[in-house]
Amino acid sequence: MKVLVFTLVTSLPPRPTTKPSPSTHPSPVLPLILLHTARCSMDATRRHFINQLPDYTGGDVTVKNPELLTRRVLDYVKDISTKWDKKARNCDGGLYVGLTGAVYTYERLAGVTQLAPERDRLLELARDLLPVINHHLSNHRLEVAAFILGNAGTYAVSAVVSKELGNMEESKAYLDKFTALAPILIPVDWLSCGGDEFLVGRAGYLAGVLWLRAKLGGKILEDEHLFAILDCMVESGQKYSKAHNSCVPLMYQYYETEYLGAAHGVSGILTMLLCFPEWLSRRPEFKLLIKKALDALVALQQPNGNFPASMDEVGVSRGRRRDELVHWCHGAPGFVYMLAKGYMVFEDKKYLDSALRCGEVTWEKGLLTKGPGICHGVAGSGYVFLTLYRLTQDPKHLHRAIQFYHFINTEEFKQARTPDNPYSLFEGVGGTVCFVADLLNPMKASFPLFDIF
Repeated sequence: MKVLVFTLVTSLPPRPTTKPSPSTHPSPVLPLILLHTARCSMDATRRHFINQLPDYTGGDVTVKNPELLTRRVLDYVKDISTKWDKKARNCDGGLYVGLTGAVYTYERLAGVTQLAPERDRLLELARDLLPVINHHLSNHRLEVAAFILGNAGTYAVSAVVSKELGNMEESKAYLDKFTALAPILIPVDWLSCGGDEFLVGRAGYLAGVLWLRAKLGGKILEDEHLFAILDCMVESGQKYSKAHNSCVPLMYQYYETEYLGAAHGVSGILTMLLCFPEWLSRRPEFKLLIKKALDALVALQQPNGNFPASMDEVGVSRGRRRDELVHWCHGAPGFVYMLAKGYMVFEDKKYLDSALRCGEVTWEKGLLTKGPGICHGVAGSGYVFLTLYRLTQDPKHLHRAIQFYHFINTEEFKQARTPDNPYSLFEGVGGTVCFVADLLNPMKASFPLFDIF
């Protein structure tokens, strides 16, 4: 029997100033060693199971037995609500791996048509966590204005849940706390380690604005503050690109690494820039610059459809590519959102073609051994296909999403590792249950808090 040795690092971004490894998210925690028993279909040198699932062969595709999916969703909810302690230590990590993510999950599921009988119970579960998550807010500068990993996300979900419960005064109070954070982000160099990325930076805060618009209505931020944040992101990317002679006219660093992926890198940043048409129409020169950046990034796509995790890896062979990262956070499964949105904005077919190539490499290498989550797990890969399905209406992509859901429920997948935060939104089943629920309404599916439609 073969034994695999995996380096296991938690996914919280760092408070120290040491340079993180691009193989995972930066962490203040020393690596742990996980011994993991391999099965025959999991190559000992790979990050993924070998995909032996049946591919699409034609015809219409529908989700069979939706009642079973609904029961599966409720099983996940039971696990999250009964097995995840409502203690202070579980508030760390915000929406990413903290209890704030559970509040988001409950609220999201409460809006699913097929779960209408459970709506009140789901909102009660969310309501019960509001005092806990708001009592344990961060005072660390890195996290105060962070949406995914900090206070901004807590304020946002609290505002939405309060509204759903009919407490409009409380909702407004939380929303005011969210919007009050905007000025922190307006200085171009507000965060020396890199203040533009998704988890702690401006891109994440803008994702919060988009989500709040969808849930609460209205502009959320006045144009003065919104446009200032967007302008700063472009200025920051231009400034860094010119200083480092980058081939990408908008480039960014996070802890001195030029990440390319959705979590810390330029693709996640550009995705958010493309989501504000009212700003793009007022900044035609920036819109053109963003397109040039997209073109430069498309040129970096590898023959198999994947993208490097960082500029350090461009042109570097990685041992027959067995150790390449095909995750939402690093690689093609995160790039697909930038490319899809780029296609929607610019109507340039090369972005669609590039997005479809992302789908192919995700089908090949997306059955990840790290677990079921959305950041670096199978559900995150599944969302690639739901995104492509919404973009193209090609049933092939819905078929592939359904196949990835089935794989999560196999005996083989039990050999994947258990995440450090098994019930969380981004690492654990909190995101998985969102994916499963989205299979019930695939034309409304969206990656949690990263909606491009």
